[in-house]
Amino acid sequence: MDQAVSADDLAFECKNGIGRITFNRPQARNAFTFAMYERLAAICEQANDDRSIKVLVLRGAGDKAFASGTDINQFREFKTPQDSIDYENRIDRVLTTLEQCRVPTIAAINGFCTGGGAGIAAACDLRIGTRSTRIGFPIARTLGNCLSMSNVSRLTALIGAARVKDLIFTARLVDAAEAAGIGLLGEVVDDLSALDKRVDELAHLVAGHAPLTLNATKQAVARLQKRLTRDEGEDLILMCYTSHDFREGLDAFLSKRAPQWRGQ
Repeated sequence: MDQAVSADDLAFECKNGIGRITFNRPQARNAFTFAMYERLAAICEQANDDRSIKVLVLRGAGDKAFASGTDINQFREFKTPQDSIDYENRIDRVLTTLEQCRVPTIAAINGFCTGGGAGIAAACDLRIGTRSTRIGFPIARTLGNCLSMSNVSRLTALIGAARVKDLIFTARLVDAAEAAGIGLLGEVVDDLSALDKRVDELAHLVAGHAPLTLNATKQAVARLQKRLTRDEGEDLILMCYTSHDFREGLDAFLSKRAPQWRGQ
């Protein structure tokens, strides 16, 4: 059962046309609860209707992480195969809502940006990081789950198939320089203070430009990128999430030990 998300977990404010979304769970490296995902989608839908909002900036609270993905404790509630399908459907819906938001979106990435957090960043239009930024999808060494077909499609369109396989197979986190080189970051600044300044400058710049031009460009790029539906990958989701390995990965993660994979 979802719990209501408080403003303390995911805060939103808008001033001078710039909407600022803050993932505010620094004690958990800004890991997302299910309710936080829903709140993010609701803010994007609000931006679609509110013409006073010109741009959205997404960032994590504190100095350790942008977002570290879904809070692992959320997975402990999974009881049936449908739970895994529902989870990935939720993520697909939320990230698609973010990706298709009417206004430009800017991810201000400092520190760790992993799993679902990296998925959120990939769904944004622009991404700026710092020298401490680390991005990746380490699921092959943590839970043993998988990305949905929609997320694989989105990531492949952004960085290419070979690099997607490299990131998933090695389960490594790329540093800021490599992230910029492969297209995960558009720009890198020195530190958190410089990030705040640069993102503020960019947000004001974009907010002052013709909104129809920006929206038309977003839609044109989206139309060029073929996306498979989440239904086309349900067999892969079930293969991973209903496996012994997923339960083992979950238990190992929470117990802070190395998982023993069986491949089944």
